[in-house]
Amino acid sequence: MREDNKQGILLESGTNEIEVMKFTIGGNLYGINVAKVLEIMIAAPVKPMPLSHPSVEGIFKPRDTVITVVDLPKYLGAESPKDDKDIFIVTNFNKMCIAFRVHTVDRISRISWTDIHKPDKTVSGGAESVATGIAQCNGELVTILDFERIVAEIAPETSIQISEVEQLGPRERNDKPIWVAEDSVLLSKMIGDSLRKANYVNLHMFPNGLELWEALAALPQDGELSRDVALIITDIEMPQMDGHRLTKLVKESTSRFKEIPLIIFSSLISEEMRLKGRDLGADEQLTKPEIGHLVDVMDHLLLRYEQTHR
Repeated sequence: MREDNKQGILLESGTNEIEVMKFTIGGNLYGINVAKVLEIMIAAPVKPMPLSHPSVEGIFKPRDTVITVVDLPKYLGAESPKDDKDIFIVTNFNKMCIAFRVHTVDRISRISWTDIHKPDKTVSGGAESVATGIAQCNGELVTILDFERIVAEIAPETSIQISEVEQLGPRERNDKPIWVAEDSVLLSKMIGDSLRKANYVNLHMFPNGLELWEALAALPQDGELSRDVALIITDIEMPQMDGHRLTKLVKESTSRFKEIPLIIFSSLISEEMRLKGRDLGADEQLTKPEIGHLVDVMDHLLLRYEQTHR
């Protein structure tokens, strides 16, 4: 499926829905957000790369682009002999193109994020799970994989780097309340550690947009909002409520929260996604893993918010 052939499955902004492409590995059913998929193709010959991660199969060059191939069955512990009928799912997120080898690709299903639940820690590996959620699609249970976490483990240098914050130099302590919605345990920790390194000391971390929204809604009606929440940072892909739906609720014209600065910080910031976020009222939209840029934007938005609420 090429990028220019997705027009029939694009979603309206803020509906809290996701298009899931299902695929199989070792007879098990997995899923990936269609927004991450650039192309589906028959597996091609791959050139091995020395000293790479064990799950990195190598590289190949369709047309004019060199793309790294990840052996997803091997990564998931379901390695089997490679087959000419295997499929490459070519993805585009975090400003990177990566192909993942899978066994077969099934249909695409549109579901609500409310139908995606975090897997039980007793069966998912707890905090180290590579499953971002379990969904039911057309009566089938589908494991939605956390591809950002997979790539962060295989190539840590491509993920959030606290060194970017260290390069900003000494910073004054900032105790403004910052609320962050991020479902990935790994990325949530990375973001939290980086923002604390930037001397943001009053962080409130939420595992999805729904829990952040419920906490917002529970704030006293007669209180001064800026004392409770001065800025919101949200991912897009999250079980229960995604970042676009959260943005829509916060920024609606009738919302008492609409003046709170909101940053979408996601691996999915394409031109199309940027237009969606802008239409929903996001103040800024940044691509992971640019944590240094995030801190700069936070400084600017917090200063502007403070000046308008003196």
